[in-house]
Amino acid sequence: MAKNRNFKAPLRRRKEGRTDYRQRLELLKSGKPRLVVRRFSNSFMCQVVAHESTGDKTLVTASAMDLKNSGWKAHGGNIPAAYLTGYICGKKALKAKVTEAVLDIGLHHSSKGSSIYAALKGAVDAGLNVPHSDKSMPPADRVSGKHIASYAAALKSKDPEKYKLLFSAYLKAGVEPEKLAEHFEQAKKSVKV
Repeated sequence: MAKNRNFKAPLRRRKEGRTDYRQRLELLKSGKPRLVVRRFSNSFMCQVVAHESTGDKTLVTASAMDLKNSGWKAHGGNIPAAYLTGYICGKKALKAKVTEAVLDIGLHHSSKGSSIYAALKGAVDAGLNVPHSDKSMPPADRVSGKHIASYAAALKSKDPEKYKLLFSAYLKAGVEPEKLAEHFEQAKKSVKV
């Protein structure tokens, strides 16, 4: 126990490394709802959250379950899945009459072209107005999964055993990894909100 009378214990969520209160205050000062993007190992979650005096209120949520409902059978933790999750969230936000938001990436590190920005690109393409820089967005071929498809095609011809090992989940789900871009377009077209 500290004997100094000026000692102030840090807030619990800050001490646990779960909340950056300075960043949160800056986001709340905008007065706009937050587009919260969270990345997990096998999926993404996008939420539109509004701050109220009684606490935060979640207006819209999109997650891996919404991807499955759109026909997405591939991995849920890659860049195309992040884009589709953001796209679904943006469509739901517009339906809930939310037209603008600010991006909240939490404690994730910001790196150009990352999957966090793929989710942002999906929300922006859906029609949600979020301030951003186009320099941070991933290129269109990465968003559609062409980079995964080209790697899978090269690996299939070079080393079929390694291909079957790396893409076993895709093959088990009935998705040919070398046709991931077509699967992405079908899933995007079948998004219903």
